[in-house]
Parts: sequence; structure tokens; C-alpha cells
Amino acid sequence: MQTDIDPRSLIGRKAYDRNGRKIGTVDEVYLDDATGAPEWAAVRTGLFSRDAFVPLDPSTVIDEALHVPFERSLIKDAPDFGVGRHLSPEQELQLYHHYGLDIASPEPPGPPPSDRDFGRLANGDA
Repeated sequence: MQTDIDPRSLIGRKAYDRNGRKIGTVDEVYLDDATGAPEWAAVRTGLFSRDAFVPLDPSTVIDEALHVPFERSLIKDAPDFGVGRHLSPEQELQLYHHYGLDIASPEPPGPPPSDRDFGRLANGDA
């Protein structure tokens, strides 16, 4: 994702799939606890629907909207973990697998991944 944008400014922006079809509106942005980098966005997929997690890398912001390089159907079928809570390492792994993404390069030595929380909200809520 572009690194020159404040992740909090993504909230409320429209999100579109790889074909330019509207997915919904960005509801929340999740940061990686280890790096503080924006990692996931929760996109509200409809009035009575749920939030779908989308990866912010390799997504881009173009013309004030988030463009996610995946099909709308894949996004809507993403695992549902609810919003407003931390994403566990296991949940993040499920999302990476769902989108067919490689996991980030190996972490420097430290506590095992299961001992750390990932995906805190950009607005500071836990």
C-alpha cells in the first residue's frame, strides 16, 4: 500500500475490487503490532452485511478510494473474525492463505508469534 497516507484517513473511504466493482466502505484499519504498519482493512460490504478483511499490501489508494487487487467474490468469502478486536496470529495466517499471499519476510529473533498480538486498530482501540 502507499506509505504516504495516514491509515486512519482510510476509514470511510469506498473500496473497490480488481475490476472496479464497489466492495463497500472501509470501516476499520488494523496495524501490525510488531511494525506499526497498516496491514488489514475491514470493509463493510453492505447495509446488513458483515465486514470483510482485505490486505492493504498490495492494495492502493487511487482518487480517494481503496483499490483491492482481488475479485469481489474472494473478498466477500474472506474469513469472518468480527471487528473491533485484535487479529490473532492464527487469524492473520488464515487471511494470508485465503488471499494466496506470502507471509512477510522472517521476523527477527524474539518471542514466538503465538506470544504476540497482531492487528491492533489504527485508532488505538484494543
